[in-house]
Amino acid sequence: MSVRTTVPDEPSAGRDAPTPPDQGRLLAAVARGDRAAFGALFHHFAPRVKAQLIRAGAKAEVADEIAQDVMLAVWRRAGEYDPGRASPAAWIFTIARNRRIDVMRRERRPEMDPNDPELRPAETEDAEAALSRMQMNARLRGAVGALPKEQEEALVATLFSDRSYGDYAQASGLPLGTVKSRLRLAFARLRSELKEAL
Repeated sequence: MSVRTTVPDEPSAGRDAPTPPDQGRLLAAVARGDRAAFGALFHHFAPRVKAQLIRAGAKAEVADEIAQDVMLAVWRRAGEYDPGRASPAAWIFTIARNRRIDVMRRERRPEMDPNDPELRPAETEDAEAALSRMQMNARLRGAVGALPKEQEEALVATLFSDRSYGDYAQASGLPLGTVKSRLRLAFARLRSELKEAL
């Protein structure tokens, strides 16, 4: 059963506000589906929950939404209330605190968009494409391994280790022109070998 509610701006006074000893009895009645009992609890607690949330730093409209959500939870979960564990007020304000924490977490970490391209799984390769890629990788490794030692070393140190030509030249003690020349020869040889393999 759904209950449409609005949170009053000011706490109700007079006959609508239950006194503390009545709150447990009203919760028990709400658990049995008593709308009048819920109305009495709502008029007493909703404005107080809202005021507490605003004091804790929530904007008025957010506090209003949370207060309504809290009171809806009271309607739905009144049967779970255990008077031996907490007073009705403590139970209701605990629900409010937990809802406020949930809202803060959602604000910090918005829900993921399932349509975000970054979240889509990578397309699976068919067996033929996977085999072709593995064969090409094997040819590339073989071609790199067949290079003269100084060319292979320059290639591995710069291309595969993500170092600049200048860094490698300085670390190896070679002139920059020599490093560039070795890499040019290595790339030309790899192109030639891989072209023949295709």
